[in-house]
Amino acid sequence: MIMPVTHDHASARRALMRRDPVLAAIIRRHGPCALGAVRDHFDHFAMLVRAIVFQQLSTKAATTIHTRLMACLPGGTPSPAGLVSLTDAQLRAAGISRQKAAYLRDLGAKVSGGAVPLEAIDTLNDEEVITALTQVKGIGRWTAEMFLIFRLQRPDVLPLTDLGIINAIHKAYRLRKTPTPARMRQLGEAWRPYRSVASWYLWRSLDPPSPPASARKAARTPKTSAPQSPTVSARKEKSSR
Repeated sequence: MIMPVTHDHASARRALMRRDPVLAAIIRRHGPCALGAVRDHFDHFAMLVRAIVFQQLSTKAATTIHTRLMACLPGGTPSPAGLVSLTDAQLRAAGISRQKAAYLRDLGAKVSGGAVPLEAIDTLNDEEVITALTQVKGIGRWTAEMFLIFRLQRPDVLPLTDLGIINAIHKAYRLRKTPTPARMRQLGEAWRPYRSVASWYLWRSLDPPSPPASARKAARTPKTSAPQSPTVSARKEKSSR
């Protein structure tokens, strides 16, 4: 059954807090779920293009390359025809590797040829969406699951191979060993049919804690002391990405 898209996660939060005390503590700490925030920034095709560009790159580098790629496209908006029309030289100039160029061309060709039915993909169930998207070179199950969660807003997806989810479960549930997919599925049974919302909170549990109000106020006050050491600056830059 295809669950309806909704941006109201209040019911999911209440259900998860009742069923799982560990997750309840995380939910209280991080407040309302903002899972729907990403959906409105990209259409289906644009989100898949972005997913390919961002693979195995830092957010800063990927954002720069993605911005350059968009500048090469008519109207700054990705489309199958526009993407396929770009030359190898244009893609290289944008910073797209040869391998990713092949992935992007394959995406454009399969969408325009109908092998990946993006216009009707909302009508497919989760596994059918994964099957359709993983036909494209460079799109695996994890990328398809991120598309389900963040673009299609499917409420019951648990990405078992996501390193963030694995680490979050390991830490939050104080497990001695890294959780196996079977162990994660077992824990996730209590989260149905809201495993996407549970995943969002698990990702948030890995965010660095916000400084107390007094520290934020002090940070806004100009100081004349010596500059921070490179080590401290590097940590701050890393946590801001």
